Amino acid sequence: MNPRGGTELQVELLHKYADKDLLDKVQITTSVPEKIPLHPTKPNILWQQNSYDQPNLAPWFQDKENHKKYDWYVFNSHWCYEKYRMVFDIPTTKCLVIKNAIEKIEPRKLEYTPGDPIKLIYTSTPWRGLNVLLAAMQLVQNKHVHLDVYSSTQIYGNHFRDAHDTQYKRLYEQAESLPNVSYVGYKTNEFIKDNLKNYHIFAYPNIWEETSCIAAIEAMAAGLYCLVTDYGALFETCAEFPAYVPYEKDFIKLAHTFASVIDAAADQLHQETIRHHLKFQIEYTNRFYSWDLRGGVWNKFLEGVINARSK
Repeated sequence: MNPRGGTELQVELLHKYADKDLLDKVQITTSVPEKIPLHPTKPNILWQQNSYDQPNLAPWFQDKENHKKYDWYVFNSHWCYEKYRMVFDIPTTKCLVIKNAIEKIEPRKLEYTPGDPIKLIYTSTPWRGLNVLLAAMQLVQNKHVHLDVYSSTQIYGNHFRDAHDTQYKRLYEQAESLPNVSYVGYKTNEFIKDNLKNYHIFAYPNIWEETSCIAAIEAMAAGLYCLVTDYGALFETCAEFPAYVPYEKDFIKLAHTFASVIDAAADQLHQETIRHHLKFQIEYTNRFYSWDLRGGVWNKFLEGVINARSK
């Protein structure tokens, strides 16, 4: 299996929604500079999805002579752009923010009857906060709450899984052992999107600086009540819709806080104000994060890049 993480999914959607003639006239490299050779005649664009602190990126960006190699740098959030600007002093005149987007997702029914099961979902890699969430689930008081964990390194391909998955085996086993948690493991993005409508809450005590977060965008579009930390670009991505938990380096404290937020969200889920809030969240996400819209933004950008090169 080849990698199909957030970056790969965005590339697939770009080629689906942007003008193919325009795409053929440029060369877009994702995240890792020069992983494919620079094109000698086409405009070279680096589409940056990865965080500034990735060890395979810093040496290249620290050499300012490298900055001249790409015609444009496209970032998936203002948070991501600002980090590269501050840390590496990249030329701002060659930078642009075009946010990630998704295709439309069938939302869940927003009605909830107190006493019914409350289904939580975690859909990220294990190192991004699963340890905190499993600790929190042992502290949750509400007996109706149950978490399904869709987490694996498989998303980055078989080679990555074979090299790294064993170090998270104890986390997976812990998830399997807890009475209010089910470990599902790896499922395709298509499967997860189709099943988000069966959940109530997106639980993501993130401890890894996200540059965007496709999982959160999809959960918002599906009408899930999102509980996330205010870490990395999550506040920019999710706007005012989630219940934000202040990021805490002490993961024990973070787990206690997150457990209390889960309980509070479970108690509020039946309220009319929450239903209105989630309805607005769905409408906002479908408008702002639509690939029908984002494809047009990319087309305008590519037209400008190509026209500038031809002058």
